[in-house]
Amino acid sequence: MGHSHHFHLDQGGHSITVNVGPGRDGEVELLVDGKVVAYRKHHAPGMNVLTGELPDEPVHPFRVLLRQPHLVPSMPRCTLELDGVKQPMPERLVI
Repeated sequence: MGHSHHFHLDQGGHSITVNVGPGRDGEVELLVDGKVVAYRKHHAPGMNVLTGELPDEPVHPFRVLLRQPHLVPSMPRCTLELDGVKQPMPERLVI
């Protein structure tokens, strides 16, 4: 069994966090400013997409791309896509 992963970016005065549960199919949470805005009970190998909105006026939609490798057990990668620009989300250590 693997361990949990946590990815985070500050964007436009807002906090965007992705929590990926342990194992290759653990749950996934997308948080904006500490509030869950998207949730999946399981994630699959390959690409998983979560959507959210930054609570600006007007709201600002974005996507998070979570890539879980198919064959080789390795760390998932997470990318924020906002206004057509993709930006890697660094993993952060949570103790």
